[in-house]
Amino acid sequence: MSQEAATGIAITFDEVLQRLPHRYPFLMVDRAEDYVENTSIVGIKNVTFNEPFFQGHFPGNPVMPGVMIVEAIAQTGALMMSKTLDVDITRTAIFFMSVDGARFRRPVRPGDTLRMPVVVTRARGDVFKFAGKAFVNDKLVAECEFAAMKGDNR
Repeated sequence: MSQEAATGIAITFDEVLQRLPHRYPFLMVDRAEDYVENTSIVGIKNVTFNEPFFQGHFPGNPVMPGVMIVEAIAQTGALMMSKTLDVDITRTAIFFMSVDGARFRRPVRPGDTLRMPVVVTRARGDVFKFAGKAFVNDKLVAECEFAAMKGDNR
């Protein structure tokens, strides 16, 4: 088995832009590692002080909002779905359906790198269920379960 097959495929920023419709200031995935079709992926987000939410959350004590961490995890799942289903983002979108059991363990601050492993827990047709986590320096910062579906881009 090749090294790539053993660890999965890397997804560059250019491919992220081809696979996800999100753009600044809402694109929350810079690249991905260890993509395994229909199974798992690890998203990477480099958090910088230039993120627009830091201006108000919180002045003098910048902390990434938990909802944005969940969004980054969900976009990682959407990236896996988009690649697995070979979605054309000009005609089709991946829609966030639900989130359950979101837990936040530590704050995420400017300079941190989020590493977000996401695994498929169930896939049926165009609907996927996932379990996702976010780590900074190998420390768990957040986790949740979520679902997404493929639909028309209207």
